[in-house]
Amino acid sequence: MHLEGRNVNTADVRKTGRPRWTDIEERTACAPPDGTATHFIRIAENVDTSPLLAELDAAPEMWLADTSRQRRVRCQRNTRNIFLRAPRKPLPPGARNANDVHESRTAPAAGRFPRTLAYCESIAGALGGTLGRATLVALLPRSRVFPHVDAGAYYRIRDRLHLVLKSPGGSPLTAEGETVVMRPGELWAFDNKARHWAHNPADEPRVHLIFDILPAPGQGMFVRPLEGADLIEARNLPALGQDAAAAHRSDHGAAPARNAWKAMGRRIFRAAARAWAAESTRTALS
Repeated sequence: MHLEGRNVNTADVRKTGRPRWTDIEERTACAPPDGTATHFIRIAENVDTSPLLAELDAAPEMWLADTSRQRRVRCQRNTRNIFLRAPRKPLPPGARNANDVHESRTAPAAGRFPRTLAYCESIAGALGGTLGRATLVALLPRSRVFPHVDAGAYYRIRDRLHLVLKSPGGSPLTAEGETVVMRPGELWAFDNKARHWAHNPADEPRVHLIFDILPAPGQGMFVRPLEGADLIEARNLPALGQDAAAAHRSDHGAAPARNAWKAMGRRIFRAAARAWAAESTRTALS
């Protein structure tokens, strides 16, 4: 898929030795043939997102309640964000930044979005995994999330999922030159440890629910091994524990585990969707 080009900023070249965003990157990104993507897995389609959209419609002011991400993270400057689960604060001693913090906390805004958070928890539970961070993200019209890698110990051992809530023209997302177009009601996992970027070609915001799952040992899709100091630190965290941290070494997230995800993903997520729908009904009646 050819996306509109952007001129190279020569200051980027002086600072980093190469441009951060180039016409070549944009124009060589392409959609892989069906079933052959190496950085993306479409897990579910036709997810009923109406309860989540209803929560968003009831709380539009929450988009500006916390603007830290678009102010501090340059590649995300065209986004608006509602944090449902966020890194532990204050950061633990020795943490370089939030990317190295494994523990998550429920954010104040989550109280306005109980069904949305319940959806994330239902998916994590169906997989035998643990929910990490969760954020509602709006990408502004005719804008981009610029190329970046989600680096750090937190991301290495977690899978990132996107549920598309609003995207009239589809949501192009590229990882290492491989582009997919995500549609409303689709749930995707993708390799956020690869260099990636997103584009909203529409005249209205694109809204995704983005959340991370610490998978059960041997069940990761796109996880990486923890090594050295990161592995030692993770063993001492209550949220992981020694056994869980050890399980996220080099054998975790290998190709066989990813293939198993492809085979069982839809069945698991249908079951999770039924459980979530039942919980939503109970919430609405209480």
